[in-house]
Amino acid sequence: MLKAFQLLLLCLCGLFSVNFSYGQTNSKTVELDSLLKRAHRLGVFNGNVLVAEQGKIIYQQALGQADARPENRLTEACRFHIGSISKEFNAVGIMVLQEQGKLRLEDPISRYLPELPAWAGQVQIRHLLRYTSGVPQSNWREVKGDADNMQRLKQITALDFTPGAKYVYNLNDVYLQRQIIEKITGMSFNDFVQKKLLKPCGIKSGIVDPTAADKLVARAYNNQGVVDELFYPFAGWTALNIHDFYRWSEGINSFKLISPASTQELLQPFARGSQTGLGGGKMEGGRIVSHVHDGTSGNYQALLVSTPPSGTTILLQTNNKQNNLHDIAEIIQALLDGKPYSPITKSFLSTFQRDFEKMDGQQVLALYEKVKNETPTLYGFNKEELLNETGYYLLGQKRPADAVMIFEYNAKLFPTSGNAFDSLGEAYYRQGNKEKALEKYTQALKLSPGLGSAQKMVAELQK
Repeated sequence: MLKAFQLLLLCLCGLFSVNFSYGQTNSKTVELDSLLKRAHRLGVFNGNVLVAEQGKIIYQQALGQADARPENRLTEACRFHIGSISKEFNAVGIMVLQEQGKLRLEDPISRYLPELPAWAGQVQIRHLLRYTSGVPQSNWREVKGDADNMQRLKQITALDFTPGAKYVYNLNDVYLQRQIIEKITGMSFNDFVQKKLLKPCGIKSGIVDPTAADKLVARAYNNQGVVDELFYPFAGWTALNIHDFYRWSEGINSFKLISPASTQELLQPFARGSQTGLGGGKMEGGRIVSHVHDGTSGNYQALLVSTPPSGTTILLQTNNKQNNLHDIAEIIQALLDGKPYSPITKSFLSTFQRDFEKMDGQQVLALYEKVKNETPTLYGFNKEELLNETGYYLLGQKRPADAVMIFEYNAKLFPTSGNAFDSLGEAYYRQGNKEKALEKYTQALKLSPGLGSAQKMVAELQK
């Protein structure tokens, strides 16, 4: 009887201790939980999330399905593709090898890949890191592995532009970095990632190029419940669970793998707004002050937002793309800062994309106004990104006239946004109307003088 009483007392003490500690640790946790669970109920977030503040994890949660079947629930051990964030591994690998004296960023890639045509003598490794190589784009939808991609590169007779003269985000630049790492180390890129990058960061569950046979891999699916194929145009795409994702972020912040000088190199863009080897970020006084990178692969999306001076990191992984991770991260950051924030909203594009396939621009705008009147808070109509994203979808479908209509309307709704006019300028340019494109790019620069994309296009069009 005494033992039973003592056990009950211990359980009660433990209960009170947990509640007290929870309340004292961070009251924001409850608000974060409510916010993200509401997003999941709305169908706008299915995935894993981790939030750290002052260098300590204050919230982590797995929300939803591991695949298209509701009964298969996500856990924090599930690994997700992180899309373009995987490109950090080859960029960091290149800098590791430079610090070891095994390469120089000024080296022509022909030194390591002599089988490539003569143009490889003009391309430096640094050009690959900054996406300024001039190597033609990889047709990744058709490529069938490393050997096939190399064969296609051997058939290229000329570069698209002089290396270092222009920025073009290019998968071939990524592929060539990985091939150089393999040539220098004598290891497959996948083994190099596992042994030389993941292991030193304490990452034990990371997996490169997972297959359907691998356990604990979240499978991406669309809003119609169709599961993505696990497809890789070439090797080297790393999948991480949420805890290993955090270990990687912290490894970058603490210079566990490469020095501050090497990290600075990977955060140096070709021009404002250009992607770098680490996506984007900033250093001051030899310290990282921000690191932001997003990635998409099919219906996988991931986002890393880290601010080391405050110890704040927001990590989001989803296997059901809604194109809203940046919005969610901004809301989480506002919550952490004690600032007002809007509720998480649904993606207008993701919800109505199939309808857009049958609509012209005027019909898309009519639908926009109808939904805005009926559900004004569900889709974030107060943000320019809503129609901007829709316009770029139409551009991607080779419908520039419809895209112009959408971007024109967006510019009227947000007349002080340089970005809105920049997008409108791009649509006119893609339509072939260079006079209108110059007019809109010039307006974008008046509103946002530092807008690099508009600066480049104005200079080009004025010639």
